[in-house]
Amino acid sequence: MSGAIEYFQFVLAPQMLIGLVVGVAVILVALGLTIIFGLLDVINMSHGEFYALGAFIALALASIGLPFWLLLILVPLVMIPIGYVVERGLIQRVFHTSERHVTTLLLTFGLGLVMEDVFRLIWGPNPYRPETPIAGGVDVFGIFVPSYRLFLIVVGAAIISAVALIIYRTRLGAMVRAAAYDRHMAASLGVPVRHVYAGAFAFGVALAGLAGVLLAPIYSVFPTMGRDFILMAFTVVIVGGMGSIAGAVIAGLFLTQVQAIVSLYISPVWSDPIVFGIMVAMLMVRPQGLFGRLGHG
Repeated sequence: MSGAIEYFQFVLAPQMLIGLVVGVAVILVALGLTIIFGLLDVINMSHGEFYALGAFIALALASIGLPFWLLLILVPLVMIPIGYVVERGLIQRVFHTSERHVTTLLLTFGLGLVMEDVFRLIWGPNPYRPETPIAGGVDVFGIFVPSYRLFLIVVGAAIISAVALIIYRTRLGAMVRAAAYDRHMAASLGVPVRHVYAGAFAFGVALAGLAGVLLAPIYSVFPTMGRDFILMAFTVVIVGGMGSIAGAVIAGLFLTQVQAIVSLYISPVWSDPIVFGIMVAMLMVRPQGLFGRLGHG
């Protein structure tokens, strides 16, 4: 019995803790993605680049002496008008075409490529590792946890809860869900659908930028950093239900735990194929995902 407890404490629990940290990181990236898709019906292939943009903006502001804690507020505020302009100036120009899914996918994919090249031109190809704002670590049930990773888990949970509260418990969230369910009916009831669309896209982009600030001290900042999370984020959104916040949280925690356990007992090489296999199985058995779309509960 004591051997099993020691095995859990020193082998399994640390691996599960790693999975929890990665899960919160993936959920933070996927959260804006699922809101954008749930409302706009747009697969934003440039979402990873907006995540990277938030990290690079934080890097630039930190270089002039602004503290990390102020960046957590400033970067999302900077990202909001950027997202609003992209939605109004680019997405809306192709959104009402007959092949909007294809055109918006190609448009955002091209935008992501352009943004990556801009990052390389301005900051170069080499990674930057921002200083960890919280040093040291704490002992949690006999497991050493770096303080900043514990902070990330707590703050990530708070952000997820705040977003869910805004979407499901406020008047603004009600307008978002109404427009997601039936944009024409919402417009007839006086909801400014175009501005709601642009605002939701900007909100999703701001969440991606905030994730970039929070994750930069752990994963570094480099031009292609968005690729590291975007495939997993899309998988989380698909498995959880495209547009469901609860689905994104549950799928994110589950899939990253699967990755962690597979890496421990089989091989890290098999972690991604197994996770993507779960996504394929979900598409075959329940194409709408665990919880369906934002406008449908």
